Amino acid sequence: MALDHTRAPVLEALADYHRRERLAFTPPGHKQARGADPAVREVLGDAVFLGDVLASGGLDDRLTRGRVLERAEELMADAVHAEHTFFTTCGSSLSVKAAMLAVAGPHEKLLIGRDAHKSVVSGLILSGIEPVWIEPRWDAERRLAHPPSAAEYEKAFDAHPDAKGALVTSPTPYGTCAALGDLAEVCHRRSVPLIVDEAWGAHLPFHPDLPSWAMDAGADICVTSIHKMGSGLEQGSVFHLRGDLVPADLLKMRADLLGTTSPSVLLYAGLDGWRRQMALRGKELMGGALDLAARVRERIEGIEGLHVNDRADFCGPDGADDMDPLPVVIDLEGLGITGFQAADWLREHHGIDAHLTDHRRIGAQLTHADDEETTGQLLAALRELVRVAPGLDPAPRVDVPPPARLRMEQAALPRDAFFGPAENVPVAEAAGRIAAEMITPYPPGIPAVLPGERLTEPVLRYLRTGLAAGMNLPDPADPELGTIRVTHPDPE
Repeated sequence: MALDHTRAPVLEALADYHRRERLAFTPPGHKQARGADPAVREVLGDAVFLGDVLASGGLDDRLTRGRVLERAEELMADAVHAEHTFFTTCGSSLSVKAAMLAVAGPHEKLLIGRDAHKSVVSGLILSGIEPVWIEPRWDAERRLAHPPSAAEYEKAFDAHPDAKGALVTSPTPYGTCAALGDLAEVCHRRSVPLIVDEAWGAHLPFHPDLPSWAMDAGADICVTSIHKMGSGLEQGSVFHLRGDLVPADLLKMRADLLGTTSPSVLLYAGLDGWRRQMALRGKELMGGALDLAARVRERIEGIEGLHVNDRADFCGPDGADDMDPLPVVIDLEGLGITGFQAADWLREHHGIDAHLTDHRRIGAQLTHADDEETTGQLLAALRELVRVAPGLDPAPRVDVPPPARLRMEQAALPRDAFFGPAENVPVAEAAGRIAAEMITPYPPGIPAVLPGERLTEPVLRYLRTGLAAGMNLPDPADPELGTIRVTHPDPE
């Protein structure tokens, strides 16, 4: 029976909650804004508090007999060709951990692309899963990574036939994509599941000119951040399931282990409303976004000193298999400045926040919410950036090692190194020691150092020079990198 995508069960239940003027003697304690601080109400507006009700015993009854969330998840699954969908309010950082825990357990192997997000590494630390790292396809000229090939996963399965499954990140924050159909075939030939961290791909199911979407490509579990490329609220995430390699009740059990018992109805409403928006108008909205992105890319390319990375740069035999054009990645090498400098200047002088920043690029993420006015402001700011760039301080050099020197030996399980005895040593003495912490340039959030990796001087030099140039490193114990946390005693 066809489902009615004009319906939005969470939003409808919330409207009914207000229409019936329910009186709650339950959390949340602000009681529909009445108890909130007046200054907070002035900044946030009462609508935020009015949408903040208890999920069970508020939005739905105490036994959830209205099936509000369940019906919303069924509609979401139908919209994106999944068999089951689960809403979460802790971001895809939780969703990907739940997916990993549903596929492998302590000391079991999981094949993972080494360009994985830090949330995947956190999942390894919590679970005790043994990672088998799959090398990304490294662009040595541009010094960035694209998703690993299916052939690399095939070789890793041959070497580790006891691996319980595979995980790949696609799209990357740079918009590059893996051949998911080929990778799913590699996994399913061995009767093991494929997890796709598709946090940046919420929009992919809704236009044929976008890269293939994980569920249509045959993936078993797909994790999606609706707040990234969709129009949900921050932390709104879903994970989708198809096939019989991962039982739905097992995946739900693993998610319950990690998730909150106090989910935000505001986030549920954002997920529900976005699904309805995309189911009814997704092709139209995404088609408009693609047309706009094509025009913006052409105009930026016409600004002297700037280059927009395109399919010719990113895709090919040694590169990515596909590319999403909505993350507009701008190479600044022609200006002689870093992405860190450019992002700081754009924010200070034009009030524009760039998304991705690295040693030579910034990223301008376009969605269906952008138009000629917003992109016009971006283009004007970029033109002025080009004019002022010669007067900026000389770009601090970030010593990015070549691929062969960027990868370090995984000498201990991430969990063992993270939770075991450790000490802080001066960074000058850290090479050769085993890291007991994660160190992650952010964004894009791909760790340069994992717990259990044996530190090398090229990677330490990259992080030190990056920090001096403006790189954001949010997770090391010493944010100045004067010291590094390492295992103690160092295992032989």
